[in-house]
Parts: sequence; structure tokens; C-alpha cells
Amino acid sequence: MAGWFPLLVGLFLAVGLNISGGQAQSDHTDQNMRFTISRQGSMDSDCTVCVNSKKPCLMKTISVTDISSVTFDKCPHPQQVFTVEIYQKIGCDELSCSADIVHAETSHLTNLNRTFIWDLVPERPKSFQLTFTGTGMRQILPTETCPDQHTYTVMANQSTGIAAIGTFCRHGTITSILALSQSRLVLEVPGGQRLDSVRFQVSVGPEIKTLALVKVTLPSGPSATKYFSPNYPRSFPDDDLMTWEIHVPPEHNFTVQFLKYTEPQCVKKEVVVEYHKTDNMSMMFTGKSLSSPQPANRQGNFSLSLRNCEMERKSSAGLTLNFQVSVARSIKQVSCAVDLRKEERVQLLIEKKDHKSDCQMKKNSVLQDTITVASGSLDSLFFKGCLSDDLMLTINKTIDCQWKECSVVPLSVPDLRCLPTPLHKISWHLLAPEDGTVELVHRGNLQQLLPGQPCNASFRLRVDEGNTVTVGSYCPKGPIQKIQVRANVSVTATASAKDDLRRTSESFLNVSFRKDISDRYIFTVVPEKDVPVLLATPSWPDGMSDHSTISWIVTVPPDYQANLVFLNVSQPKCRNRHTIIKVQTLGSREEMFSRREDEQSEGELSIPETFYLNMSNCEPELGAFSVLSQITLEENTGPILGIALGTIAGLLLLLLLILIVVWVIRKKKRQETHKTSIYNPNGANFPPGHRMFPKSREDNESHVYASIEDTMVYGHLLKESDYPTSDSDLEIKPEVDTYRGFTGPTEAPPPLLPHSHRQKLPEPGAPEVDVYRPFIDQSESALPVQDKMVENELYGPGSNGLGSPVSPTPDSHSEQ
Repeated sequence: MAGWFPLLVGLFLAVGLNISGGQAQSDHTDQNMRFTISRQGSMDSDCTVCVNSKKPCLMKTISVTDISSVTFDKCPHPQQVFTVEIYQKIGCDELSCSADIVHAETSHLTNLNRTFIWDLVPERPKSFQLTFTGTGMRQILPTETCPDQHTYTVMANQSTGIAAIGTFCRHGTITSILALSQSRLVLEVPGGQRLDSVRFQVSVGPEIKTLALVKVTLPSGPSATKYFSPNYPRSFPDDDLMTWEIHVPPEHNFTVQFLKYTEPQCVKKEVVVEYHKTDNMSMMFTGKSLSSPQPANRQGNFSLSLRNCEMERKSSAGLTLNFQVSVARSIKQVSCAVDLRKEERVQLLIEKKDHKSDCQMKKNSVLQDTITVASGSLDSLFFKGCLSDDLMLTINKTIDCQWKECSVVPLSVPDLRCLPTPLHKISWHLLAPEDGTVELVHRGNLQQLLPGQPCNASFRLRVDEGNTVTVGSYCPKGPIQKIQVRANVSVTATASAKDDLRRTSESFLNVSFRKDISDRYIFTVVPEKDVPVLLATPSWPDGMSDHSTISWIVTVPPDYQANLVFLNVSQPKCRNRHTIIKVQTLGSREEMFSRREDEQSEGELSIPETFYLNMSNCEPELGAFSVLSQITLEENTGPILGIALGTIAGLLLLLLLILIVVWVIRKKKRQETHKTSIYNPNGANFPPGHRMFPKSREDNESHVYASIEDTMVYGHLLKESDYPTSDSDLEIKPEVDTYRGFTGPTEAPPPLLPHSHRQKLPEPGAPEVDVYRPFIDQSESALPVQDKMVENELYGPGSNGLGSPVSPTPDSHSEQ
């Protein structure tokens, strides 16, 4: 028993706490929220609320930021005694607001009546915008309750007090509310009701000059929606303005009705109701009083503004207004005469999308749900209450020819502008003559579309072989210049989104019929630089037909190359023949690339010129043959780089040769003596060539001796003496520093100058003056080598410039 006693005590305490409502709270709450728990009703109950389980607990009101610290004491049913208010403030600056409105549930307070309050503080003069994304709001009377028990109230804090803009439930026509001043959104949820998770966007709105601006979007089809003035059923604020901006669906009429209203006793100004077209804000209608007729059966978007006067507050009931905006489809009656008498093999089909709609169609005064108009006829069509979205219009046309009659046929739309619905789809069935080919050309080329790939144009084209095989889907503006199919072809143009094919002024395609081609399909492709082109086999990704062939002729301009990549290749197991993928340049018999289904294919190829990409299917036993390729046109950098490198190498070689030539010339000039021919008017020649002593006599000191032998000093005495000498003594020594006049022959004188005929001829033996002596090469000189020193002496200082003697004479000294 002793062991059971603690267990019983613990169980008793747990039951007691549960009865008293003393459960601990564990909810994580936002720090910006404040929770206020208040007591309601009488004070007879002993229920108290505690914070952090501290005693004594309070019986009235507490305010905390951490709801997890709150407990209830002695409260078997706290929801009957307390209510909770969850408060959060959201501020806005000039650009954005600090947070959105998010419904955050506090699980342990679900049994209490909850009031969520969000204070919205804009920065003037901006407003705040509360957007009810996805759900919308419906305005109700303050005394009404919402079906989901989530009741919203929007209030604005005016200088004269708080004004209730309205009470709302979710799921309605009100998309957003803009308020000028500090405002408050209040959500009331009763105890026991689970809080729905909803997010309302809070953003900075434009400057407005009204108490509030309520934006409304009415649904298509017949509807009637009620709206109430602020503070309803109490009075609208004194001398204030309220605006509703209402968007009406197209091809609908709206009517405004004032269901219930009270007019104030005005001291200044008066109550005014104004209507404006929201497209251009022009005045559409102005009612001077609430009893004036309001707009009815009008079209277009509009705004309704209610302006109050300065009221007599004591005796006046004030301004109140409950109005209704109802919309209905515009009842249009359209008559259209469709003339297809000049058209051949054309069929026009008009169908109702919804057979329960109020749209009525008649053909030649006969009521019909589907209208068919064939070529060669003139029919009168009548439409009543039909909107453009109620009808579906399609056209089918067949084109064929014989060889003698074949010509280029543009695929265009007949003139059907009077019909009240856009043209969604038109099909042309092209029947080729025997052994013929259908050729399709678009003015701006085509781009192939893969399944699910969007087209940015107003229409897309689908090409089918007969009615079974889809060749491909295409969008205007692309690299495909021409499509050739060796079979009957169906071309279908489908409008994008809400576009109307009747607005297309040019032809969709130009069709011509040619002789038989080698492949079943041939595409001519002209890619652009650096723009990848996707090419898929027919019926991609399902696979080509058995034994069918296809070729793409890809144009590659000079100095460019095409990079071909096989992005996705699906190969079958063949029963008969093989699948083949091959690449061959135009005009060449050699294949650059060829692979079968049982061979590994390369991932990428670079092709330097225009080429064929050819594929053929086998008879598959298992699987299908389909290929997705990508071609990118790029500049051929290989030849350009080679040319550039070759040019640089040539320039370097030329520069090297120039340097070698310059070096050789300079070296040769250093080795050669600069030879010149000098004219000496005194008649002496200066032989050009190497000068033995470039310095002058005074500079080179060639005539200065360190010592002089006796024989050199007294040798002349020995020669004059009669004293016999030996043979060695009688040897003739070369004369030094002895002048000998030149007595050799001279060349003929040069022609006389023009002024020379007046001069006298020189006398024989006289020195030559003004006589030109031509250049004498050093090898032709008459001077022996041993006379060079003598010559050097003769040309030294003190010389008269005459030529050197041939040999010294014995009596030279006797003449001196």
C-alpha cells in the first residue's frame, strides 16, 4: 500500500489541475503581440487568471506578451468567464509596411472568445491598402454573423472620432480597402471555433482624399451585391467623403439602386452623389439628392462617391445609405450575312459552349444550337444575348489541284467580321496530286515547338500528315524556311489565349505543290548566329512512322560553322532494316557522320559548311525512333586563327629579313672606305683610298726622331768625298724630306667650261690650274708601295700638293 500512495496523490493532483483549468501554456507567440485576458459577466465565479503560477491570481484583467505564462485557477470552464484580446501594431513608411496580417492560432485559448486587433499606421499623406487576396470580402450589417463565424470590422480613426468603414465576411466582391488615416482591422472568433489560416496583404497605397476607398470587382453573369455607408445604421461622418470603385465585367450592364437611406438636415453644403468613369475619370452622372434617379443599364467601370454635408447634429437623423449594384449580361442582337458563294470547299461551324446559356442563335430565322454554313451559299445569321465567350467558331477548308492548275495558294481567313465571336481555329486540308509534294512557306520563317512549349505570337500552327501523324507544331519567326511533305497535309491555326484569328491580316502560310522528293519530309533551316535551334523528328516524342525518312538542309554561311548536338536519341529494336542518322555536307559524296541503332553515336559535331542531316527509321520490333537535335551557328574561329597566326609569322619573318639586310649593309659600310673624287684647282690629284696616316704632320709627330745615326747626319759628306768606300757604303739610301717635281705624263684635260674659252692656255711646264683629274683606283696608282711614306710626307704640312717623285736624284741636295 505504501507504494501506491504517491501514485494516488499524483493522480489526484493531475485531476484537480485539469478541473481547475490550471494547464500550462506552451504556445510560441510573436514578440510584437500583446495578449489581454479580461473577465466578463458577474464576479460570482471564483475563477482567476495567473501569470507564471504566482499567487495571488487576479480575477479581473491581465496583459502579457508571453501567453505561455498564463494559467487559470479554479476554472472548470474558463471560456464562460474570460475573453482574450490579441493585439498587434503594423507600421508603414513611404515605401512599405512592417508586416502582413496573418491569423496565428493559440491552441490553448481556442475555447475562449478571441478578438484579434491589428492597428495599421500609415505615413501621411500616403494611405495604407489592405488587400484580401484570393478570398475577397462581402459587406454585412453589424448585427449579422458570418457563416464561418469569422467576422471582420474595418475602422478608421478620424479627428472627430472612430468611424466604422464596415463589417465584412470572407468570400465576396470587395478586393481591397484603402484608408487615409490610422485604422484598425478587428476579427472576432467565438470560443470553440477553430481559427482559419488567412493572410491579408498590407501595403502602402496612393494619396487619397476620402475617408476610405473600397474596390469592388463584380463577377460575370447576373448578380446583385449590397453595400452600406460608414457607421451604418448610424450616421455617416459629418462633412466627409466615401468612395466605392466598381469594376464591371465586359459585355455586362450595371444598375445602381438606393434600397434604404436617411437624409440629414444640412447647415452647410448638401449631400451629393457622384458617378465617374474610372477609365478617364470623366463625369458620368451626378445626383443632387438621394431620391434622384440612379444609373441603370449602363456599361463600363465606374466609381460612386458619397459626400455628406455639415449636419445639424441635435435634431437630424444623419446620413445613412444602403445601396445595391446589380449586373446582367448585355442583351445584344446581332445580324450577320455570311457570303461563301465565292469560296470553294469551305465549311463554317458555330457552336454554343454552354447549352444552358441564354444565348440564342438563328440561321435563316430558324433557332439552332449549332450553325453550319457551307461554301457556295448566302445565309442570314441572328444572335441575341450572346457574349463572345459563349460561342466557338471554327472553319475548315479543303485545297487540291492538278498539275496543270497548281499555283501558290495563300492560307487566309474569309471575311467574317460581322460575327459576334472571335475565330478560335481554322484548318486547311491540302491534297497533293499524284506523286506530288506539299510545300509550306511562311513569310517570316517558323520555329518548331516542343510539347508544352509556349508561343508568344497570336497564333500557332500544327502540321499533320493526313489526320494521323503530327509532323510538328510551329510558331512564327524562326529558322525553318520551308517544309516539304510527300503526302496529304492538314494545317491548323489556333488562336492564343483570347486572340482572334480574324485580326491576322497576312496569310498564315503560302502553299505550293511540287514534284516528288526523295524523303518523306524535308526541312530547309537557316539558323541565326548564336541562337540555338531545336529540331525534333515528326510525332516527337512518340516516334517516327515505320520506314519513314526525314532530312534537314541546314544553311551555313562562309566563315561560320554549325555545332550539332543530339540532345535526346531514342533507338528501337529493329525487326527489319536499321535506323540511320547521317550528316553529309552539300555537294560531297563522303559522309561526315553515320550511325545505326546498334552503334554508339557521338554527342557533338562541328560542321564548317551547308549540310544535310538525314534520318531514316526501320520497322521497329520494340520501342520507337525519335531524335531531338540542337544546332547552333557560330563563327569559324579555326581558319581565322590560322590566318591570323600565319600573318603574324609572315610579318615576323619579314621583320627578321629586314633586320638581317640592315645589319649586313651596316657591316659592309664599316669595312668599305668612303671614296670620293676631289677636284683640286692647283692640278694635284688626291688619290682616294685608305690613308696610311690620317693625322697631320704636326699631330702624328712622324718627323720627330728620338735619335739620329751619324750616317744619317753626315752621309751627304761621304757621298761628296773622293774617299773610296766599300760597296755597302756606296749603297744608295732613299732620300728623306726631298721634294721632286712630277715629270710624268698627264691625261688630256677635261672639256673647257663655258667660261673657259676666254682664258689663255697654260704654258708648257706651268703648274696645272683648274684641271679635272678623274678618280684613280688605288690598284691602278703608279706609285709603288715604297713611296707611300714619301707620299705621306708630300701631303703633310708645307707640301705644295704636287705628286710624289718616281725616285730620288743624286743631286737633290746640290740644288737646294
